[in-house]
Amino acid sequence: MLAWHDWLDLFWHYFLLSFMSVGGAISTTAEMHRYLVEQHGWLTQAQFNESIAIAQAAPGPNVLFVALMGWNVGLDAGSHAAAVLGVLCTMTGILVPSSAITLLASAWGHRNRELRAVRAFKQGMAPLVIALLVSTGIVLGAVDRDFAADWRLWVLSIVAGVVIWRTRVHLLWLLAVGAVFGVGRGGCDRRRVTGCTADQ
Repeated sequence: MLAWHDWLDLFWHYFLLSFMSVGGAISTTAEMHRYLVEQHGWLTQAQFNESIAIAQAAPGPNVLFVALMGWNVGLDAGSHAAAVLGVLCTMTGILVPSSAITLLASAWGHRNRELRAVRAFKQGMAPLVIALLVSTGIVLGAVDRDFAADWRLWVLSIVAGVVIWRTRVHLLWLLAVGAVFGVGRGGCDRRRVTGCTADQ
């Protein structure tokens, strides 16, 4: 069970991440992983990856992966009521600051779009967004944290990146290919599944 200060900390962490979410919430997944999986152990690596994969494949905004993470944290805490609280903490935290800043900044930027400083800012943000997205790919690709075991994921990620960059292939096709390659890698997550055998 999570104490009240854990829920407050969860909300506050996502509130602060909202200020870093340049290019969308997906760009801060490396820090989410550190906080939820490595620091607190509130989610397993599988739950973390599945939250992102399901939200990316589902119709609607991709920020829904934040709601799924909050849901899984609450569900692991013991109840559906806690799962709803987890969704409220993560989604409110990630949406309120970034939405307010985006609204104000976009209105100001549109009014002053011809200013040299505004154009320079937009061009300067591009490398930052790309770097944050690459760090997300590294976190999601390092399932076993062993290149010998994960090399197929790295190759698939590089190929998918090149295909996205150079063609107009729909992302759902790439997700389908990734799902096919991911079949059989399930294994047994001992924190989620009971009764695992030694060979799992």
